[in-house]
Amino acid sequence: MNSPLLEKLITYRRELHEHPELSMKEYETTRRIRKWLKEAGIPLLDYQLEVGVVAEIKGNQPGPIIALRADIDALPIKEETGLPFTSKNEGVMHACGHDFHTASIIGAAILLQERRNELKGKVRIIFQPAEEIAQGAVFVEKAGVLDGVEAIFGMHNKPDLPVGTIGVREGALMASVDRFEIEINGVGGHAGIPNNTIDPIIVTGQMISALQTIVSRNLSSFHNAVISITRVHAGNTWNVIPEKAELEGTVRTFQNEARQVIPDLMKRTVEGIAGAYGAKADFHWYPYMPVVDNSPMFTKIASETARELGYEVVEAAQSQAGEDFAFYQTKLPGLFVWMGVDGPKEWHHPAFTLKEEALLVAADYFTNLTINVLNQWER
Repeated sequence: MNSPLLEKLITYRRELHEHPELSMKEYETTRRIRKWLKEAGIPLLDYQLEVGVVAEIKGNQPGPIIALRADIDALPIKEETGLPFTSKNEGVMHACGHDFHTASIIGAAILLQERRNELKGKVRIIFQPAEEIAQGAVFVEKAGVLDGVEAIFGMHNKPDLPVGTIGVREGALMASVDRFEIEINGVGGHAGIPNNTIDPIIVTGQMISALQTIVSRNLSSFHNAVISITRVHAGNTWNVIPEKAELEGTVRTFQNEARQVIPDLMKRTVEGIAGAYGAKADFHWYPYMPVVDNSPMFTKIASETARELGYEVVEAAQSQAGEDFAFYQTKLPGLFVWMGVDGPKEWHHPAFTLKEEALLVAADYFTNLTINVLNQWER
């Protein structure tokens, strides 16, 4: 699969991998992307973004504007891959493969620029910051980058799929992500005289068990949901019953109706349990990001394009992880696919890596998907 373009994309990916930057701090990443696009003769759009890049390729025939999106930020993880192009920014790593996404979509931009005579419309290419903190898509949308765009396409690398395999799924692909906090207020006192207290730790234990029954007993068995309590804090010494306890965690769902009812069910549960013990509970819900929900109008063409190119198509497995590509899909129809990279470790692992020949597969795929979508757009 060696080719001059693949060699170029590998160079880009490795340079990005060596110089990762955290969310909303992708200044050098932005500079590099702009430089590479300019070298390829790809027009840039000026949205006055401090971080992130937007380019647009105009076809020779009229048609809609569709968008390709890549995310560009890294994670606060110390790299343990041992690669010769290991991160030079201590404690920061492209442990989710956004360097792969960026280089691949630059490759697609290069190919689309070469084939712009085939385009029946325009392709807006978005290199988005801050996906890892779920702020980048909203940041881009507020800057007006989606104005005039009628559909959007993106991907995430998938380490458990071989290179040359593309996962496509209609409907929910990645879960919504929300956060909750619970504060329990009781009455503190001597650990040897608990009858004079209202023990928030006892209340907390009951809540932890009861909250798990919401999924098993209050939701339909056709709903997919997870309630995870990830932080429990109470007290600071061995012989004192504390006055307060705190719980924090996350909820992941694939159906909007489940996402809508869970906060009320949780609030009712924690307030009821607290009241039964004479304590008081304050429940706080923080919506974070919606479901990645693939439009049915694009799943067929996505699969057909992959097969035409000789790639294997599988039904994409759902993931309880979140992706801020979901915000775009609340504004316009879109499609998000898995791109096989045959990596030894999962996302966010300090030894995460991938097979670089997948760069050309992704660039080739999104080039042809874009052309096919524009050719088949209902006018």
